[in-house]
Amino acid sequence: MATPTRMVLTRLVIALRRTKDWLIAHMIFSLLRLIALFPADPAIGFVDRMARRIGPLTRRHKLALTNLARAYPEKTEAEHEMIARDMWGNMSRLATEYVFLDQLFDFDPEASEPGRIEVEGAEIFLKLRDTNKPFIVFTAHTGNFELLPIAAASYGLDVMALFRPPNNPYIAAKVLAARQTSMGHLVPSRAGAAFALARRLESGRGVGLLVDQKFHKGAKTRFFGLDAHTNPLLAKLVRQYECDVYPARSIRLPNGRHRLEIEPAIPIPRQPGGGVDIAATAQLLNDKVESWVREHPGQWQWFHDRWQIKHLIK
Repeated sequence: MATPTRMVLTRLVIALRRTKDWLIAHMIFSLLRLIALFPADPAIGFVDRMARRIGPLTRRHKLALTNLARAYPEKTEAEHEMIARDMWGNMSRLATEYVFLDQLFDFDPEASEPGRIEVEGAEIFLKLRDTNKPFIVFTAHTGNFELLPIAAASYGLDVMALFRPPNNPYIAAKVLAARQTSMGHLVPSRAGAAFALARRLESGRGVGLLVDQKFHKGAKTRFFGLDAHTNPLLAKLVRQYECDVYPARSIRLPNGRHRLEIEPAIPIPRQPGGGVDIAATAQLLNDKVESWVREHPGQWQWFHDRWQIKHLIK
């Protein structure tokens, strides 16, 4: 049984942690409100330049460089540094673009000329909208991946997306509110999320998954030739509902533009008896994401502990 002193200390630690989270969150909110006072492109460019200077001073930069050195042993330290700085610029743009989302997302499926947003695979969006069959769209933390569900909604496609909320509860609440406004149905990745996605597929509709996140258990796979555990959720949902699976990604283009791509359904690996091969499917997802990252390495989030090595870095 906890002593009264220990209970008081525990409550004090929790209160201090909440206070710290609140202060950090409101500093960020105040900064974003200040940024919103300026025109979109100059503000986003300014934040990008600042992030390329500030990011390398953070603890996460060392993890990013370590990940890059392990994933690209053939590249020089200077090349690793350049990719990491590009990553910080991409991340800062992703955060700042939230502020100007209404101005930036100008995609119109009926427009004759592309604006800031262009889409490849529009016919797939339309097919999914008009076919009453369950499906899964998967993506990764590349470019501004947040634009994908908004583009889907532009075609009248209703997708329930699973997302991992930030650790800071105040920021998480704000982000969830912003995403629900523009991105439709969202499910935080916590207990019960898998059941919500399953019900969605059972009703003949679609779900969206990010498949490049750190996962402590799950299928043993390789990513950039390195051991990594991969969430088996997508494979298990396919096994249960026999739904098609579509890769999709966002790519940053010059001059503040974006290309959103959705590809045809991919064949799912099967076991000799016909059932879904969970491990092989997880590896297939990793291979697809790796091909995307290798194409645009500065647009992926290298500071994530995808290979679970953070505890080894001093």
